[in-house]
Amino acid sequence: MTDAASEAADSTSGGEKRTPLRTVVLASSAGTAFEWYDFFVYGALTKLFSDKFFNAAEIGEANATLAALAVFAAGLLFRPLGALIFGRLGDTFGRKGAFLATVVIMGGATFAIGLLPDNKELVGVSAVALVALRILQGMAVGGEYGGAAIYVAEHCAPHHRGSSTGWIQSSAAFGLIGALGMVLGVRSWLGEEQFFAWGWRIPFLASAFLVAISVWMRLRLNESPAFTKMKEEGTVSRAPFREVFLEWKTLKLVLVAIVSFLMAQGAIWWCAFSYSQIFLERFMDVPGIWTNLFLLGATLASVPLYVFFGWLSDRIGRKPVLIAGMVLSVVAMFPAFKAFSEGSNRPLIAAQAAAPAEIVANPETCSFQFDLIGGRKYTTACDIARAYLTDAGIGYKIIPAEAGDGTTIRFVNTEVAVALSDASDVTANGLKTHKGQLEATILGALRAANYPAPLKAPANAQEFDAQAASFDWPLIIAGFLALVVSATALYGPMAAALVELFPTRVRYTALSVPYHVGIGWVGGFMPMTAYAIATSTGDVFAGLWYPVIFGAIGIVCCLFLFPETKGRSLD
Repeated sequence: MTDAASEAADSTSGGEKRTPLRTVVLASSAGTAFEWYDFFVYGALTKLFSDKFFNAAEIGEANATLAALAVFAAGLLFRPLGALIFGRLGDTFGRKGAFLATVVIMGGATFAIGLLPDNKELVGVSAVALVALRILQGMAVGGEYGGAAIYVAEHCAPHHRGSSTGWIQSSAAFGLIGALGMVLGVRSWLGEEQFFAWGWRIPFLASAFLVAISVWMRLRLNESPAFTKMKEEGTVSRAPFREVFLEWKTLKLVLVAIVSFLMAQGAIWWCAFSYSQIFLERFMDVPGIWTNLFLLGATLASVPLYVFFGWLSDRIGRKPVLIAGMVLSVVAMFPAFKAFSEGSNRPLIAAQAAAPAEIVANPETCSFQFDLIGGRKYTTACDIARAYLTDAGIGYKIIPAEAGDGTTIRFVNTEVAVALSDASDVTANGLKTHKGQLEATILGALRAANYPAPLKAPANAQEFDAQAASFDWPLIIAGFLALVVSATALYGPMAAALVELFPTRVRYTALSVPYHVGIGWVGGFMPMTAYAIATSTGDVFAGLWYPVIFGAIGIVCCLFLFPETKGRSLD
């Protein structure tokens, strides 16, 4: 810390009082953690929002889940816009003011989500308002990360830069822990019925308290030494957009960062800490309280690893640590998901292995199963069967039927097979009755083929203990540990690498925009895209090709395009 303080003193003229490095790291990390809490609390309640705001009972759970994920992705879609707006403010007027404004916008939007009406008459209006508020949240996060990472890095000595900015990286984990802990605590306190009715609002309304703390902490900070020096020397950029996007020497660095590790990090991190929860709830029939607990444990384990891998990059370089994280993720992705899925619901995995489901149907009657606006009617037996099996977390194969044959669900290695008829009456009531009859028939076939009943949320301590005893904890822990180590090895040194890559004059803009293109777009759309791939193919593991492919691209590009940045001067 003494070395860092000395460097800060040397890089700032005038005698202005400087903020101690410990305070810089604490205030920046805490404020960023609060913003991530606000952003993640929606993700922790994706299933609830799909049921409450998107009429899961009418359009089907798969489509409602996709709609809820699309709203989550809307916030991520607008993160680069926030990066542009606040990046320009940060490069032109200072780091401190830009990331002070972001926390106020984020907290206000989160608080407002907690006030949205959820009665049937206004649910459509609430859904539109929810999208607008998620966009505001995304824009705020777009300006937050770059400001916090740069502010800390510009106070550090070069040999502490990775470990100090590692705390900014860990702030995402603290935010996720806060969101999961709050949801889990309120859920356990009120019970599932009351939580679904009104208790879900509490985690959002609590944001007002967090905003007050964050604003108070950040108001105590001074401007960063590097920006103060630029301001006194008259070298502050007046056109950061032009310098970043129209000058090849900087634009080249932006593109290199995106393809070398930002796209990979986005896909891998969101797979480990978001898609895993959706995968377990939807495909493995694990109750929400358990998926919250699994993810909470994984996130707690990640906190020291961000700082450790940041520290390691101070010793051996940013590039080796980044590549190691991507290699591990590519190698371990499929084994990790298979390990913790089997550990969480072995009877379901065993049933699918012993008697795989097949839908024998005319392929022309099998539609693509994604309708985010909920206006399409799925009337064919193939469509209804696919939707039901998807909602039950059961993989399947489509087998082309002979000409003129109808639709049949059969289970390999068993005598169980049921013929399903297409809907002849497509009026609302007629289709609803027809779907109900078909689903009852499919359910009977599943039981006959020895498929287990879905797990239900434990109603008391005895049921909780019984479910806990049914899990294979070593498999679950091993699966999540592989994902956590690969994600943190890639994310831990990233802030330092990005800060060192770009020139001080345009660092806020040049860092923030590619970060949120890779992490926000490629990463944020990962859960929705992977879920869509899995449900459309009938293979619950097929969506994992998304992070694996981006990880492979990152390995090659980082190896040949990304320069080592450890120890670079930030002047």
